[in-house]
Parts: sequence; C-alpha cells; structure tokens
Amino acid sequence: MPTADYAVYDTVQPYFDLVRGALGERVEGDHFFDAVADDVAYEVLYEFPGWPRLIRGRAELMAKFVAYGRNMALHAADNLVVHTADDGQVVVIEYEVHGTVLATGVAYDNRFASIIRIENRKIAHWRDYMDSLAAWNTLMATTR
Repeated sequence: MPTADYAVYDTVQPYFDLVRGALGERVEGDHFFDAVADDVAYEVLYEFPGWPRLIRGRAELMAKFVAYGRNMALHAADNLVVHTADDGQVVVIEYEVHGTVLATGVAYDNRFASIIRIENRKIAHWRDYMDSLAAWNTLMATTR
C-alpha cells in the first residue's frame, strides 16, 4: 500500500514515530498506518470515554485516531523499552506519551504497555494497557 497523506495525524505524530521505530524492520511501511494490517484487531484493556474496547480494521483505527488528534496534541513519546518473543512475531513495548488536552490546555502524561502481534510484516493484533489514573486525572482537570 502506498504511503498516504497523514497530515491529519500531526498532533499525535510522536506516538506513531515511537511505535514505528520500535518495530523497525519487523514491519513494512514508513508510517504507523502503513504497517497496520487491513483487518487489524486493536484492543484497549481499559475504559476511556469515546474509545471502544475493540477496534476492527485499519480504516476504523484511522478514524479513531483522527478524533484522538482533534482532542490531544502530543509533543513527545519516550522512555521506550522493547521486548520480543516468538521469534520477533510478538513485540511488547513500554513507553510514555506527553502532551496537552487541546480543549483545556491541561498537560497530559501517561505510561503504556502494548503487546503487538505481527503477521506478514504487518501489525495484526494490538493489545494496549495504560495508566488509567493518569488519564482520569487529566480528564477531570479543567485548566492548566
């Protein structure tokens, strides 16, 4: 699949860059979404307003990230730790993101662990865990 115009995701690009860098040569494609299988299953094992527990398909995942980027501007993603299993077909990444909630200006800092299964050099399954208290505290804050 050719690389698309991903400018609509600029506000969350640090996340995409971190993930793409973590997966390296295990996947193909320059951008995060180029490396995602058309039939990906993207699970989040926490409750987050407006975000479903399971997203099926690349197109739906892309739509959800458009909405995320309208609400959040990330300025960094860091503290990456990468673990591999199953001959590199399973990758576990631990990382942090840092940004701002656009509606309130409140700072957002969170920690994640994601388990990624790769098939045919594409992300086939993603299971995500995050610090739910950090997200809750950010959502409940009203100003900087």
